[in-house]
Amino acid sequence: MHPDLKGVVELQQLDLQVAEMTGLIDSLPRQIQKLQSQLDNFIAAHEDRKKRLATNQKERKDLEGDVKEIQEKITKHKGQLYEVKTNEQYRAMLKEIEGEEGNIRKIEDQILEKMMAAEEIQKNIQEAAARLEGEKGRVAGEIKHLQDERQKDMDERERLQTRRKEVATGLSESVRELYERIRSYRTGLAVAEVRDGLCTACNVRLRPQAYNEVRSDDAVLTCENCSRILYYLEPSPAENAESGPAKADAIA
Repeated sequence: MHPDLKGVVELQQLDLQVAEMTGLIDSLPRQIQKLQSQLDNFIAAHEDRKKRLATNQKERKDLEGDVKEIQEKITKHKGQLYEVKTNEQYRAMLKEIEGEEGNIRKIEDQILEKMMAAEEIQKNIQEAAARLEGEKGRVAGEIKHLQDERQKDMDERERLQTRRKEVATGLSESVRELYERIRSYRTGLAVAEVRDGLCTACNVRLRPQAYNEVRSDDAVLTCENCSRILYYLEPSPAENAESGPAKADAIA
């Protein structure tokens, strides 16, 4: 294979690997932020439950105060029963007492509902408190693992970039410029393998003469359709055995 051709094939492999490493490196901060957000949401929900419990307790206390006030009114009204002078006044007083006792029952129902809700909230608070330290430890461990992975990826990318400079320096200036120019407008893919007479990048069949020239690997040639640099690899014996008849027909 022509030295420059061998170089651009390796250069593309390196560029693809660098791009993959960069994608992994760039994604890790988002993964870390997602983990941190999960923990923050867990803590926020825990604190919200505590606030709801405190609100519940205050509301129950207020309702119990309302019951006490009404009970005092009832006691006062019952004492006034002996002071009324007419049956009409007596019946009116009894009706008022009955209404106040009904209000107490309604408030007591509300207090019971608050107590049941408080029990559920308290249960959730206790469960969350038991899990909180474990969640903190889990998130810290996963973040540490991601940070370690990110550092490994950065080290690997640096190694690949160093090798890329070596390979690029070994290319002739014209081929290096050709590669970079094609790569700039072909979404990073500047080199394509030829298989069975086709450019594997654009799937267009090469002219027989062009195909034979590419197979010789004696020069740096480009696809007449997509302009990518072309190279050819001899198929393995296994590949030849699998596609021999079909391939022969295609070339013929």
